Amino acid sequence: MIFYSEKYAKKARADREKAIKKAQEIMDNPSRYKKTNSYGAAGYIKNMEIDKETGEIITPHHQLQFDYDKLKEEEALDGYYAIITSEYKESDDHIIDTYRGLWRIEESFRVTKSDLEARPVYVSTEEHIHAHFLTCFIALVIARIIEVKMDYKYSVGKLLESLSKAECTHMKQNYYLFDYYDEVLKTLGDQFHIDFSKQIRSRGEIKKILASTKKQ
Repeated sequence: MIFYSEKYAKKARADREKAIKKAQEIMDNPSRYKKTNSYGAAGYIKNMEIDKETGEIITPHHQLQFDYDKLKEEEALDGYYAIITSEYKESDDHIIDTYRGLWRIEESFRVTKSDLEARPVYVSTEEHIHAHFLTCFIALVIARIIEVKMDYKYSVGKLLESLSKAECTHMKQNYYLFDYYDEVLKTLGDQFHIDFSKQIRSRGEIKKILASTKKQ
């Protein structure tokens, strides 16, 4: 069966934008290419050859071209699912709901492995390994709750990226400088009533914010 999802179409476009941006960066500077962080960008670059031993691009810079034909093909299919199943007696809605549940489980494993860095594991005892993965899964649940409250406007990866940058530097006495702010933090602040735009806070203010978040 084939069906269309507007949310999936938006997600596909958002994910592809990252790959396109990375592809353009690689074409401008081939030395920046790494398979581990290319985000599928290599698929949008024509004439690209990789040295199997070093993993570096060996194609001359001027020969690298963006594959606009592939881009058009993918854009035409944004939002469409094609599901092959043996459960032909089930209703369309039941099959779709089941598929979405499986997709969410698979995506949760991906988020845990990549965005939450569940692996590699740097502990060795069974007790510590259990504690490590318990921490990762609790973090996943919290991230999912935030994602839902944000109406899936941002991916878990994007949320974690902005939150990890919302760090502070000790200035003097009990005052701290917060020097990072972006659209994601603004939206998070509006949702959870935290003003991330304020650059200088006292230790007392920070403690009050932390205490208030525990009550939500």
